[in-house]
Amino acid sequence: MLKPKQLLQAIRKIRSHEGTNLGDFAILKADALGAKASDAVMAQLEPVVGYYPPIDLDALSQLPEGTFGYEYAHHMQTNHLSPFNISPGLDEVAWRNVFALRYAITHDIFHVLLGFDTSYAGEIGVLAFAVAQNYSSAQRLGLWMASALYPLLAPGQTGEILANRRRGLALGQQAQCLLGTRFEEMWEMPLDAVRQALGLPAPSTAPPAAR
Repeated sequence: MLKPKQLLQAIRKIRSHEGTNLGDFAILKADALGAKASDAVMAQLEPVVGYYPPIDLDALSQLPEGTFGYEYAHHMQTNHLSPFNISPGLDEVAWRNVFALRYAITHDIFHVLLGFDTSYAGEIGVLAFAVAQNYSSAQRLGLWMASALYPLLAPGQTGEILANRRRGLALGQQAQCLLGTRFEEMWEMPLDAVRQALGLPAPSTAPPAAR
């Protein structure tokens, strides 16, 4: 159900550049739009209820190359991205809508784990993975729309968009439900070891999609 008050709060926050936590806008928007996971997924999220430690990219970039944390920081810094950290003032929303919070925080983590870049082809791979993991029924519509729209926006990526959609669906079906994983406790592990522990194969060595 749409919550106009929360949606207005989210819009005001992003327009006023209040603070630096992009996660504030993400969770307020998702909460306002009524983002909801299935009951089965909510049960899997018990380990991360109230769990949202801040992510320090500078600290992670000091870890040894090849560790999960280093590769995540490298991905974020290379693509000029910021983590979705949450302000203390939004604790109540974070506890109430753990799905919206966790999905926002882990989006870029999934990019690293799955080996998808930030192109249209990479984004549809991550979305397809989420759909196959059955996180939310609304994401199926999002995948359908992205499958129709992305080839129009980036015709040079059409082949890889279709390939990444298939690969994302396959990975999501073979892996355990990952949304409830405390990835932030794995930063110091080798990335390959994290993937193995989660049932994910190493990404292919195919060249990145043209932008």
